[in-house]
Amino acid sequence: MKKSKIFAATVSLLLLLSCGRRESANVTHQMLEMRYGFTSEPATLDPLNPANSADGRTILFNIFEGLVKPDTDGRMQPCIAVSWTIEQDGLVYDFRLRQGIRFHDGSLLNSADVKFSLETAAASGFEGISNIDRIEIPDENRIRVILKNPDPEFLSYASIGIVRADNTEREKNVTGTGPFMLESYNVQQSLEMKRFNDYWREPDIENLPVIEKLTIVFLADTDALLPGLMGGGIDGASITGSLISQMDPKQFDLIHSPSASVQLLALNNAAAPLNDIRVRQAINYGIDVSGIIDAAFFGMGEPSGSPLIPGLSAYYEPSLTGFYSYDPDRARALLAEAGYGEGGQVLPLEITVPSNYTMHVDTAQVIVSQLAKIGVQASIKLVDWASWLSGVYRQRQYQATIISLDSTNVSPRSFLSRYHSDAGSNFINFSNNDYDRVYDAALTEIDDEKRAELYREAQRIIVANAASVYIQDIFYFKAFRGGVYAGIKNYPLYVIDFASIHGAGK
Repeated sequence: MKKSKIFAATVSLLLLLSCGRRESANVTHQMLEMRYGFTSEPATLDPLNPANSADGRTILFNIFEGLVKPDTDGRMQPCIAVSWTIEQDGLVYDFRLRQGIRFHDGSLLNSADVKFSLETAAASGFEGISNIDRIEIPDENRIRVILKNPDPEFLSYASIGIVRADNTEREKNVTGTGPFMLESYNVQQSLEMKRFNDYWREPDIENLPVIEKLTIVFLADTDALLPGLMGGGIDGASITGSLISQMDPKQFDLIHSPSASVQLLALNNAAAPLNDIRVRQAINYGIDVSGIIDAAFFGMGEPSGSPLIPGLSAYYEPSLTGFYSYDPDRARALLAEAGYGEGGQVLPLEITVPSNYTMHVDTAQVIVSQLAKIGVQASIKLVDWASWLSGVYRQRQYQATIISLDSTNVSPRSFLSRYHSDAGSNFINFSNNDYDRVYDAALTEIDDEKRAELYREAQRIIVANAASVYIQDIFYFKAFRGGVYAGIKNYPLYVIDFASIHGAGK
């Protein structure tokens, strides 16, 4: 897939431990500033509110911390919890807390804060966290989490941000324990953060500049990122292949990374005529995913075919790539069976696309052209991000949409839970009894390999029923002003760890 293009220029990656404390003294640092471009704003600044955008979760990732934090391989590392034990086959988790951690307001974190945060998240319906039955506090530096049902993956959910127990206005009083603290937020303009000087972990790089001030600049859409970078209005941004080809590698450091999200043409399974599996299958056969990647992403990407990202390799089902190989004749035959095409009525399809994501708009344009070849009259409806969240995601008033779905933590559940018939996040309106049975079994399966096979079977059911058209985990590039920044990490999450970024040095 023309992957040689993506390595035109890179900076050296220093892969550093996420939350391990460094015990060196007298380390001095010059300070860097950075202005980074985002194309969507956070839906909430409360880490205990499950409604957020991917960019919003990146902001929270840098302000808040959980009991554990994933490293770049997706393994959970100690963070607010310095150690833990898992008892009774995943029914009980006993965490010992790190002492001396301070919130941004200077107050010390204690076990009551952790208990409050987890209980609030459970009441808010966070996947995995809602399985908590009760929390005990044996002493001020320990908590014991007792689950309703054994869950060997609960540790991945324990990365949720911890807040002060007495903070009742978390949207206004944004106070975490992370490496950055909020300075100001001007809606539709910018969000400013500064380094938290009492952060419990010392910077991992000796005698090199670290980011002191971080400004997130909100831009109208992804097309605005390129002039922002070229004109110096921003120092960095995450961009896709359609923009990378226009950038001079002598002026910018371009670092390849997966988006850790699934780009898909989501089909509303409850909206006619998409409630007919033959129509959904026809659309799958009528879309050439490789053609989308070539036309809209300059060949920089790989088809996936699954509702799960390939980065979760222990659970990903690779056989689904090419499950619906491009076959216009078969697509037309399926449409004819459903009463569309030759001798029948024309099938209209409205594709709602958030206009701030140029990559999804570009993808929609290719899909409209491809579907015309099988007799589907597709059209594009552009909406702003707020309207997409309201009309498509919450109210489910749409036929089809193009979006990328990411995970809130390093677990296949964040991708697969939304397909359960009763899930509040099931905006695709997928309903299948076999899927519900398999997914429910995976939640309580203790054996690692058996659980992985259940997740793979769940993916096969989703794809066999043509729930949507699964395109790719988009290849992203983090673009930075040349020769200034280094240390950028890639996680199996859609986040940017600004605390890992430091001066490029000499």
